[in-house]
Amino acid sequence: MTELSGFTIGVTADRRRDELAALLERRGARVVIAPALRIVPLHDDSQLREATRRCLDTPPDIVVANTGIGMRGWLEAAEGWGLADPLRLVLADAYILARGPKARGAVRAAGLVDRWSPDSESCDECLAHLLRRGVSGTVIAVQLHGEQQPEFCASLRAAGAEVIEVPVYRWAPPLDSAPLHRLVDLITSRLVDAITFTSAPAVGALLAAAGVGADAVMEALRSDVLAACVGPVTAAPLIRQGIPVIAPGRARLGALVRAIADELPQRAISIEVAGHSLVLRGHAAMVDGALRPLAPAPMAVLRALATVPGKVRSRASLLPALPRGADEHAVEMAVARLRAGLGNPSFVQTVVKRGYRLPVD
Repeated sequence: MTELSGFTIGVTADRRRDELAALLERRGARVVIAPALRIVPLHDDSQLREATRRCLDTPPDIVVANTGIGMRGWLEAAEGWGLADPLRLVLADAYILARGPKARGAVRAAGLVDRWSPDSESCDECLAHLLRRGVSGTVIAVQLHGEQQPEFCASLRAAGAEVIEVPVYRWAPPLDSAPLHRLVDLITSRLVDAITFTSAPAVGALLAAAGVGADAVMEALRSDVLAACVGPVTAAPLIRQGIPVIAPGRARLGALVRAIADELPQRAISIEVAGHSLVLRGHAAMVDGALRPLAPAPMAVLRALATVPGKVRSRASLLPALPRGADEHAVEMAVARLRAGLGNPSFVQTVVKRGYRLPVD
């Protein structure tokens, strides 16, 4: 038994997905990998080359480093063009603002010095800092992070700055969208306990994949499925939708996993049934400390009975917990499988002509 034994967690990341999955599995979780987006280097790098040339011809006073992968990609591309050394000299003279720790790490790995980073890692805080500092008459290079930042750049231009947008990569749909659509179904069916997000665009991509079912996904995230975000920037789109989230104090995968491991066990239902300790954990029940994985239908029936422990639930009232198209015979089969899975038929008591109940102490 480890902290996440019995829980199922969806991973929407593409890059570093295997690392995140391994960290979760090490703590006992069952992991469903379904990348919502992938990072694609620009196929035509003419825009990046043109932006680099502009930086060399008109050295920026300020450089906004948004992402680690973007800064590394920019410098690697410049290396291929034979412009790496001139670009580093130009960047070394600029006031470099690193939006987060990954961007800061890439800046320092290139032998450059970052001057400021926001505590929140948000573009809004970066913008407020620059406007307070004063940007009128300055040249600002903004390394974009997968998509345009029209409001950010427009605000800088309105304050009198010349802005050079530096596109390095873009977000694209996954090559295989089937895992993402399957994850949507698992969320709406409450067959996952948590979903991890490591980028804000992944939130929008998940809801876009849900299509007309987006409202059902958001309702699940507001109630039964935990939304776990690597940091406040990633969490922002969910918070705007009124979805509660957890996010670690430091935007690190290890910290994200620890936050999940702290939160999910607190959501488990614990009751005493027929003289035994019973804890409901995601797709499994823990009986007297021993984990017993259950199939979705028996687990759904157990959860429905546990919501009103000791009270009788009729077969008809248990039907909505099962997949669509099930009948009362399917309820009987699920109860039989539940008793077998728990290893003790006395856990689920049949009340003749009325239904089933958990004989709680």
